Amino acid sequence: MKLLNPIIFLILLVSCQFFYGQKVAFEEYDLENGLHVILHQDNSVPIVTTAVLYHVGSKDEDPERTGFAHFFEHLLFEGTQNIPKGKWFSIVTGNGGSNNAYTTNDFTYYYENFPSNNLKLGLWMESERMLHPIIDQTGVDTQNEVVKEEKRMRYDNSPYGKWNEEVKSHLYQVHPYSQTTIGKMEHLDAATLEEFMAFNKKYYIPNNAILTVAGDIHIPQTKKWIQEYFGSIPKGAEIVRKFAQESPIEETIKADAFDPNIQIPAIFLAYRTPGRNSRDARVLDVISSYLSQGKSSKLYKKLVDVQKMSLQVAAFNMNDEDYSTYVILSLPLGETQLETLISEIDEEVEKIQKDLISEKDYQKLQNQFESEFVNANSTIEGIANSLAEYYTFYGGDTDLINKELDLYKSISREEIRNVARKYLNSNQRLELHYLPEPPKEEK
Repeated sequence: MKLLNPIIFLILLVSCQFFYGQKVAFEEYDLENGLHVILHQDNSVPIVTTAVLYHVGSKDEDPERTGFAHFFEHLLFEGTQNIPKGKWFSIVTGNGGSNNAYTTNDFTYYYENFPSNNLKLGLWMESERMLHPIIDQTGVDTQNEVVKEEKRMRYDNSPYGKWNEEVKSHLYQVHPYSQTTIGKMEHLDAATLEEFMAFNKKYYIPNNAILTVAGDIHIPQTKKWIQEYFGSIPKGAEIVRKFAQESPIEETIKADAFDPNIQIPAIFLAYRTPGRNSRDARVLDVISSYLSQGKSSKLYKKLVDVQKMSLQVAAFNMNDEDYSTYVILSLPLGETQLETLISEIDEEVEKIQKDLISEKDYQKLQNQFESEFVNANSTIEGIANSLAEYYTFYGGDTDLINKELDLYKSISREEIRNVARKYLNSNQRLELHYLPEPPKEEK
């Protein structure tokens, strides 16, 4: 749901050149109502990002009312007591700005990019979203149709659109990560207006939110406006989270899934791994890059380039707060069987488990992560997002923005081998055969 002003995009692209070794300065504090505020001043270009991260995602939903967090991502653009229905985006673009929002398993994130002379407008709009949202049946019905269409386009009718849903449903038995962010439409259809209002009252509160303001700001004035717009918002009830813990996987889970939108099958090997605030999760990120980032990576070069067994191969770690999900996937080329791909993938993983990667490959990984980190924090918008996520999911350590790359660079070749041995074993995973739906028999 992104509306992007091309001028703002150009400014964002060149706005904040982050270089490794250059410290990102910030200031953080709490309002009396529990809202955590993070300010980053960069006066090099006259733009500002105003963002609010709400610590609520699909894992916080009632299993009989899935999709609520993502639904609210849409619903809270409907309008407020002081922003007319349907006018949110026109106000933003009419003042030279752009905005967007997205939902994950763990959080929902809203942000606006404005010329810095509209900082006050951005703060007011986000305070309106928090304090004065209009949640009525008309808005619920409107966004219900919007979400249904999104589900049809991105999941139901998209090739391989349901792989994540299938993986999660088999990998997580008791933890709510088994739920998807899009949720089930029958749950949204069955929900009452009172249930939506209760969800908003519980989670979209200052003491469950982080306000980040980054860019061309004057900090004393910004603090004054923040107090003016957010200080009077009532604190909500404390949110207590206690999710069931998964038992270790000790025997391979084998499953099939069928997709009417595909003709080429795929294999998904999925492992349940530690949450994002762990050193092992970072090591698994490094292993992902080693296996499949770029055409010279081990799996791509072997399966796609040399042996021509695969149309596509990828390895990635989906990092979440409580657990992460490590996935290796491949699509076969020609007559290659899925079992053959599994065997070839396992061979490469076993090499990592047995031997240290070469010094040359290790240095290449170091360079890749430095480049990725710099790129992720090369704009005001990127820095605002990083600051909010570090505070929320890494024990309040916002300064990880200045330390994270050093953590990755401190990962040794021995750690890479040991973590691969610990988590990437065939008896600890799901093997999902993702197959074309067979033709229906004629009556």
